[in-house]
Amino acid sequence: MQPPKRVLFLCVANSARSQMAEAWARHMFGQLMTVLSAGSQPTQVHPLSRQVMQEVGISLDHHRSTSVAAIDPQSVDLVITLCADEVCPAPLAQVPHLHWPIADPARPAADDATLLAQFRQAREEIRSKLERWAARA
Repeated sequence: MQPPKRVLFLCVANSARSQMAEAWARHMFGQLMTVLSAGSQPTQVHPLSRQVMQEVGISLDHHRSTSVAAIDPQSVDLVITLCADEVCPAPLAQVPHLHWPIADPARPAADDATLLAQFRQAREEIRSKLERWAARA
């Protein structure tokens, strides 16, 4: 099975999960595919997303939150949505989709250590899903 050439990771704010997924996929697949991320209500890249990816040697320094409205559907072969409890955006209906529900790491936490742990957990869930996906492709 041939992997898609152009993949879009999509969530609501394009601040955490989709940013980490974009960075992991670029790291793992290199030039094998074009990887994008976007959100239905983009904000900014969360500082903890930057921190936890830097912990594994991947920089998000040049990442910016992008609106899915700015994505040309013709430029995407596959959309992977990453929402869990919130309502996932459903644009680009004509493009094949996968859904990987991952809890929003920016959800409220009891303290800073718990919040950081949520971001690390999301990072590792995304890495694991990408590894399993690559093994099937």
